[in-house]
Formats: sequence, structure tokens, C-alpha cells
Amino acid sequence: MNSLKLPERPGGMPDIATHGGAGLAETLDWVGMAAIHLPMTLALEAGSVPVAAKAQAFVNLGDPEAKGIHMSRLYLALDQASGAGPITPAALGALLEKFLDSHAELSTHAFVEVSFDLNLRRTALVSDNSGWNGYPVRLRAERRGAQTRLELALSVTYSSTCPCSAALARQLIQEQFDEDFAGQEQIDADAFRAWLGTEQGIMATPHSQRSIAEVRLSLAPTLSTFPIEAMVDRLEGALKTPVQAAVKREDEQAFARLNGQNLMFCEDAARRLKAALLADEQVVDFWLRVNHYESLHGHDAVAVATAGVSGGYTPDPS
Repeated sequence: MNSLKLPERPGGMPDIATHGGAGLAETLDWVGMAAIHLPMTLALEAGSVPVAAKAQAFVNLGDPEAKGIHMSRLYLALDQASGAGPITPAALGALLEKFLDSHAELSTHAFVEVSFDLNLRRTALVSDNSGWNGYPVRLRAERRGAQTRLELALSVTYSSTCPCSAALARQLIQEQFDEDFAGQEQIDADAFRAWLGTEQGIMATPHSQRSIAEVRLSLAPTLSTFPIEAMVDRLEGALKTPVQAAVKREDEQAFARLNGQNLMFCEDAARRLKAALLADEQVVDFWLRVNHYESLHGHDAVAVATAGVSGGYTPDPS
């Protein structure tokens, strides 16, 4: 009886990945690896920044007869790219080409994702303090045929103060004023000013909450660097109330003023961000979602907006 002999690699070891038989002959959309720990240097507009990243790497399995892909080839290409210099949009495109070149007999599509937290130094509103804020970032690149799609996803945290609760608080303060100064045809300015500094003068305050804006941006693959810090500045500038790092009392007071001057429902925040992204020539398409983690309710208030170029997204895309 003759025994089955598997095809061998040049080094003499059997290779069942492409010759072992697929069992069920079917193509697969994506096959690869996730949660790959990867130190890398990122090319930003202001210079190169080291980050501790996690990566995902995939190709499609277009040959229905093949047992699987060569995962080690994806890993080695990622490892080589991370040590070859700062990661740029062009470097991600070249990495996808390596994925496909190493799977020429198996695959026609390639995908890579790199995620990390980017720490940026942010200055206080008034004082000379500064501190670090962390921004979750995800870079995605996908190659299908001759087309490469580059996506930047990031989140910014801000404070949102409810316009409705602000109006209700003002009404209560007016009612308290009517009660405390009832029957007085003329009110002494010093007495009124002193009243404003008491608990009666601010007997009700609007509710506000920490909120998060998530954006996914389709970028032109011809960019030489990733405009992450500039995008954070654009988003925070549109919202006006980003969370602060190191503060003194004068900074906290300035933050309270900004909240009072920028009352917003989730719809208001989404419209501000949409207008800012539509004005950015580097952004080809976008999806955004704002999440107001309500202090009044046990549920969240959410708004979603898109540029409409790609036909829109669901409220919570994968």
C-alpha cells in the first residue's frame, strides 16, 4: 500500500497550505491575523512619533482549492515595514503590494489596520500649564486591484452642556429672583451682585456630560504624512469644549465659560463636525458619530453624519 506524500518546500518540509486540499472548495473574503503587537514610528506633519501599535493583516483566499494562506509572509512583511522607517500612506500602500506579491497565486485583495493611542501635548486655556491627552487612532488601508483606499479613524473627547437644561435652570433662577426680591421696586446694585454670588443666585445649573466624537475619514492615498494632529485640532476647534489636561482654577473657570457659550445637543455637535470636515480638502469621504453620555438619562444621545459620497453608513459600522 502506497502512503500519501505531501508536496515539499525547497527546504524539504511539507507545505499543506496550498497543496493539502481544501476539503470544501470555497473562496474566503479575508484570512489573516489580528492583535499583532508592533512598535512603529509614525510619519506626522510635525515629525516622526514612535507608537506601540496593534495590527491586523489580511488577504482574501481566491483559490477555492487552496487549504489556506501563508500567514507568516504577512507577519514578516509587517515586521519589515515597521523597522524600515516612519510609516507613511505610501508605506502602507507598498505593504499591501507585498501582501499580494507574496500571495500572487491565492489573493487579489489585501488589507492592513494599525491601531494605537497617540499622546498629544495640549496647553491649558489660560494658565501656562500643559499636559498630555490621549487619542485613540486607527489607520486602515485596503487594496483591490489597482485601487487603494486609505482611512483614518480617531476619537476626541469633549464636554457637552444641554441647551434645554440651561433654559430650565435660567427659569428657576428667575423664579428665585422674583421670590427673593418681591415687592422691591428698586434693587441696590451691590445687593443684587451679592445675591448672584449666593446659592440662591445659582440655585440650578445645566447638566453636562463627557462626550465622544468618533470619525472615520477616507484620505487621499497621495498624502505624504498622516494629518492626525491637524485633524484633532480641527475637530476640537469645531466643538470648542475639548477636555483639558493640567488646569488651575482660572482654566476651570474658562472651561465653564466655554461650556456656557457652546450649549449643544448631539445634533448640534454633529453638524459642527460635519461642516468642519466638508471644508477639509484632504478628506475624500467621512462618517462621524457623536455620543453624549447623558447625566440626566441612563441612555446615550447619539447623532451620525456622513459626507454622502459612499452612500452612507449604518449608525454603528463594523
